[in-house]
Formats: sequence, C-alpha cells, structure tokens
Amino acid sequence: MGQDSTPIVLRRNCKAVVIPAGFEIELNKNELVYITQAMGGSFTVYFEGSLFRIAGKDADALGLEPEPAPKLPENATKEDFEKLIWDQIRTCYDPEIPINVVDLGLIYGIEVDDTDPQALKLTVHMTLTAAGCGMGEVLVEDVHDKVSIIPTVADVQVDLIFDPPWSQEMMSEAAKLEAGLL
Repeated sequence: MGQDSTPIVLRRNCKAVVIPAGFEIELNKNELVYITQAMGGSFTVYFEGSLFRIAGKDADALGLEPEPAPKLPENATKEDFEKLIWDQIRTCYDPEIPINVVDLGLIYGIEVDDTDPQALKLTVHMTLTAAGCGMGEVLVEDVHDKVSIIPTVADVQVDLIFDPPWSQEMMSEAAKLEAGLL
C-alpha cells in the first residue's frame, strides 16, 4: 500500500473485481479500504492485502460522486462524435497502472456505422497486453460501458483481437514516460 492511499469506510456493500485475477467478490458495508488509484471514474482499492477494482457506478459506496455522463456539443459534427468516443475510451484505465488503454496502445481502431444517425453502431477493436490477462474482461466491459453511454449510440461491440500482438512499441510516448520506459 502506497503513501498516497486514502482510507475510506464503505457506506454500503458493493461489487469489486480482484486484481489481477479478474473475478468478482462483494465487499461489505463498514469495511475499511484504501483507495490507491482513482482514474477514469473507477477505483483501485487495497483491502486485507489485496487490490480490488470498484466500478465508477459504485462510487457512492466510497462516499464519492460518479463521473457525469458525456455530452455531445450542440450541432455536433462527425469529428466531434469521434473525438468524444476516443475521449471516453481514454477514461478506461488498467487498474494496476495509471495509464489509459488508448495510451497503452490497446485500441487498434473504431468503426462507426452511422446508417441511422440517431442509433449509431460502434465496433471497437482492442487487444490486451497479454492474451491470458485476468483483467481482460474487466477492461473490455469498461470500454463497452464508457462508449455505450454516449448520446445517439445504440449498439457497441468490443472486438478483442490478438493479431498483431501487443508490444511496448504500441504505447504512446506519454505512457512510456509514465511507465519509466524512457
């Protein structure tokens, strides 16, 4: 547990995902946890020797406010919409390190089917740092959930692919710097 950890007593029972195993448990009301990372609306907490990820929708269990839903500007252009998609995905963080999935190089591309502009269909092509990553399903679900709440989005598919395989070269310069690789 780091020096920057914030102690919090849970205000209600809430679901949490064990890091890095990826399975879900329930943390109980009145348990003392320590927030070690709060990025993109989700939280990494330390509890009884382990790390857990608490989703942003459960921020109230920590006595915090959830992130506000994204909004499109009035008279939004296709570029505004695409920027909002990328901005939303940038709020998805690996729960163990403070780097978002875009800067990690995990997002290979996004397809937008705008046949019906009021019911857009999105496909996000993404990968993981390793095929057996225990947090893979959590990251995929986070990307799905963050993009699904964008106004006019009717359907989101996250296509998990491993070709080409991820490598550190896919990381942005900022991510490499954050990870101590530069």
